[in-house]
Amino acid sequence: MKLRDIILLFSLLVWSACQPKADKTTDLQAEMTNVLNIQGIPQAQFELEPFGFSDMGAWHGYALPEIDSTKYYGGFSGPLTMKMWGQWLSKNLCQLELTNADNMTAIDLSQAKAKLNYKPGKLEQILDLEKLSIKLSLIFVSARTALIQTHITNKGSKKLSLFVGWKGELFPKEITLSQSDKGIKVDFEKGEEFLVMHNEATKTTKISPDKHSYQMFLKDKQEIASGGSIEVNLLHSYYFNQREADKEAKQYTNWLAKSDQLFADNKSRWNGYLNKALSSKNPLLDKIENRKLAVKCVQTLMTNWRSPAGDLKHSGVFPSAAYQGFYGFWSWDSWKQAVALVRFNPELAKSNLHSMFQYQDKMGMVADCVYFDPKENNWRDTKAPLASWAVLEIYKATSDIAFVKEMYPKLVKYHKWWYQYRDHDKNGLCEYGSTDGTLIAAKWESGMDNAVRFDDSKMLKNNEHGWSMNQESVDLNAYLKAEKEDLSELAKILNLTDEANIYKQEASSLSKRISSDFWDEATGFFYDREIVTGKLLTVQQGPEGWIPLYTGIATKEQAKKVVSILMDTTKFATKVPLPTLVADHEKFNPLKGYWRGPVWLDQAYFGIKALERYGYNKEADLLSKKLLQNAEGLLDDAPIRENYHPISGEGLNANHFSWSAAHYLMLLSDENDK
Repeated sequence: MKLRDIILLFSLLVWSACQPKADKTTDLQAEMTNVLNIQGIPQAQFELEPFGFSDMGAWHGYALPEIDSTKYYGGFSGPLTMKMWGQWLSKNLCQLELTNADNMTAIDLSQAKAKLNYKPGKLEQILDLEKLSIKLSLIFVSARTALIQTHITNKGSKKLSLFVGWKGELFPKEITLSQSDKGIKVDFEKGEEFLVMHNEATKTTKISPDKHSYQMFLKDKQEIASGGSIEVNLLHSYYFNQREADKEAKQYTNWLAKSDQLFADNKSRWNGYLNKALSSKNPLLDKIENRKLAVKCVQTLMTNWRSPAGDLKHSGVFPSAAYQGFYGFWSWDSWKQAVALVRFNPELAKSNLHSMFQYQDKMGMVADCVYFDPKENNWRDTKAPLASWAVLEIYKATSDIAFVKEMYPKLVKYHKWWYQYRDHDKNGLCEYGSTDGTLIAAKWESGMDNAVRFDDSKMLKNNEHGWSMNQESVDLNAYLKAEKEDLSELAKILNLTDEANIYKQEASSLSKRISSDFWDEATGFFYDREIVTGKLLTVQQGPEGWIPLYTGIATKEQAKKVVSILMDTTKFATKVPLPTLVADHEKFNPLKGYWRGPVWLDQAYFGIKALERYGYNKEADLLSKKLLQNAEGLLDDAPIRENYHPISGEGLNANHFSWSAAHYLMLLSDENDK
């Protein structure tokens, strides 16, 4: 029998008066409460609202009920499971039930005065009744298991006798409840199981005839003296095979016996993340609203973290667990996310690289995106070469030479792959393309799926393993120039002097070619170039035109002209600045055009860095301020969005988007010499 999904293991413990000591560092877990609003009751099984909190790479998560959803008090929304597709198993699968044992009347938790808190790394629900105070706290203790700790305190003047239990109801599709020798489990038609475990000697369980709801009570009534408390701990484990089940089971007794220590460990770990993320001397972090945003960025990245499972042998970060199409790891996303992650979680940053290079093929290509089920992996294209940048940034933060030594030959192989399979005329300038000859996959490879500059593109066959679009893209070649510089630096770290010199020379030569061949003096901007005719494709002005500044290719004179366009309020200095298509273009359409106007935070960040690189610091500060202050909900408790409308500031597309969080965190925590 294959086991998968959640185990709820109940154990009754006596409340201890001993409390964990506070961390020596700032207690940001307490200070940064409800920076991000994740309250909500899921209304349908496969609709990913609300967003579920997760941690430690777990593949399941929970939300808080809304403050006015009083009938759901006493439990957390969900759980949400996140394998190939996200699905909520229940609106509230494990809701606390209390019964007065003296008169057998149910205690109505919906009448409580409630406080619902999302603290970094922790969910908390505090219910205050006339004679009872109840506090439920949820943390993750491993990549497969969450711990729910429930404290029940008698506020009355007399001893209180209670029966303590739980109830829950499943969503109807392809899941049912059954009883195992250890408790309640949720059976999946596709062979998955969610188990609710409890000590056999102390429970009474009833499952409804339709197998979609249950009740479970501790057999023994709980006596609570006046002013006294009891503690009940539950473990929820979500796993994919018997090996994982056995591994978790070995820890259950220890976890239940040392729950207070686990909460202390959680507090220490999260305060470590947040103190690191906020340790930068960047003056943007002097403002409390920006500090809260940085915390929200960390929360977003950590909830989208998935641990090794299925065919994924390393941890990585989903683009967003709040959108069904993003349940995998993407190469471009992974490189960018790693640069932010290393600022507070270096091991996850490294694993983000490993998660993609696990799939590097014999030719050197890295897949566009990979999944739990390898049949879903996309080998039709890859993504722009930013991996060397990520590895170098990880080294700068960690001084981990072993990591550089491991990654360097893989990066070299990937770099050479571009020139072997994406340089149609072998002139040293590359094109975006695909492995199957399709134009759509070639557009995906650019990362700018429906950009105007590709509207009239055609495909050209290079060899049996590669096709190119019929245009040499300026951003691709600028990234390759930067990668040569990064490879040179990595080679120096490994004392590979000859290789370092070769890459440095190649970068210098390529830089001059790009500055010359992709520049249009008449419009003062950089553009893609058609392969056969060499004609510049001036059909759009977009982020590709400022990447040569970001990578240090443009001359001072060229940079000045590009900056004048970037700072034009009718073009790129919009309310939320640096849209993916110049705002006065006839095809500018942020609401319908994925890359035809929305502001993507990676490209906006590159634009800010481009300005700073050429000494336009006042301009960079102005646009940074706009990016922070004018994006809808960004400085409130709303989710970080996939992209934003440059004119209205409206948040667009997916919620809780990882690379947006990553680049906002970079923007806030970069320490630049200006």
